[in-house]
Amino acid sequence: MAAEVICVGTELLLGDILNSNSQYLAQELAALGVPHFYQTVVGDNIDRVHQAIEIAANRSSILLFTGGLGPTPDDLTTEAIASYFNTPLVEYPQVIADIERKYAQRGRDMTASNRKQALQPEGATILPNPLGSAPGMIWQPRAGLTILTFPGVPREMYRMWRDTAIPFLKTQGYGQHPIYSRSLRFFGVAESALAEKVNHLFDSANPTVAPYAGKGQVRLRISARAASEVEATTLIAPIAEEIQKIAGDNYFGSDDDTLASVVGELLLQRGQTLAVAESCTGGGLGQMLTETPGSSSYFMGGIISYANRVKVELLGVDSEDLARAGAVSATVAQQMAAGVKAKLGTDWGVSITGVAGPGGGTDTKPVGLVYIGIAHPTGDLEGIKYQLGSQQERGLIRQMSASQALDLLRRRLNSRSLGE
Repeated sequence: MAAEVICVGTELLLGDILNSNSQYLAQELAALGVPHFYQTVVGDNIDRVHQAIEIAANRSSILLFTGGLGPTPDDLTTEAIASYFNTPLVEYPQVIADIERKYAQRGRDMTASNRKQALQPEGATILPNPLGSAPGMIWQPRAGLTILTFPGVPREMYRMWRDTAIPFLKTQGYGQHPIYSRSLRFFGVAESALAEKVNHLFDSANPTVAPYAGKGQVRLRISARAASEVEATTLIAPIAEEIQKIAGDNYFGSDDDTLASVVGELLLQRGQTLAVAESCTGGGLGQMLTETPGSSSYFMGGIISYANRVKVELLGVDSEDLARAGAVSATVAQQMAAGVKAKLGTDWGVSITGVAGPGGGTDTKPVGLVYIGIAHPTGDLEGIKYQLGSQQERGLIRQMSASQALDLLRRRLNSRSLGE
């Protein structure tokens, strides 16, 4: 009763397009509690699609195809599926009518090539596409095997999955014991270090605990199979509480929380505001903050002080300190933070200055060296040094710098030493 995802498209094999569809379907199958053990990406070639079907149909009972449903000659998914099962393609008049209606709404005439999209295996059920011209199908070519096809355009596939595929699968008995998950998010601790502390929980059968890491953050996903969300929450809660207690301040949020959204919530709770001054991150910290809806309530803005002249003229950095210590230093980071706090009239000021590379590093100030400045509401100043790795890519150093700044501010906002 397992499902298998088959993504069709040479552009996926060439890396021209990110295969987000497979990730989406994997998450959705897990939520339904449908076992899912294999994924395949195959190019626009009928023989190779046949080979993929041959393998998949003998080990999985649900085949989910994405891509290759368009009107062009290289869109051959439907044709390949029908020919593999020796089933003729027939034209579905309702599909022609739907495509003509959609073209008419745009003031255009349907092209002759679009008739190809109305061809489906005889006996298949149309899986309607409310957003595009390419319908999918739901077809059971033999006992114990169900095929669903979706276009490769993600937003079209998502809508078709939600509107039609999920209800259909539930009528087939799937989704009776779905898997519910909660993700705990951490910053400031290595995956291996956290995994070692919670290693005794990895042997749990239900719920299960699995670690994930990326770009300086660690995520632990706790998943429970249960008849209801309430039952799953009851299973997950004690595990989550134990992990949070073990992780301490390194735990910053759950599920869709981000460092920026958590910082924003803390600022809102305190009725405080924030401004940022950025050098090596070039606005990346401000971008992270403004990705949270409603951030204008606490984030007043920022100054990208890339050039030293801007640090001096707009932020009030002392030119002598700049010449003596250099732009990448604790004293300059402190003055940048204090300067933007004063300039924009906020409670907090945060600054970032560093060497993002790939050039510009020295023996004393290598690539990956970053200083983060914090100007407190009390007037206290901090300049914290971080070495983010000289072999990291420029983009990653910039992203990690911004994340590190948010995490540092989060910890300070959580601190009891602020006279609450």
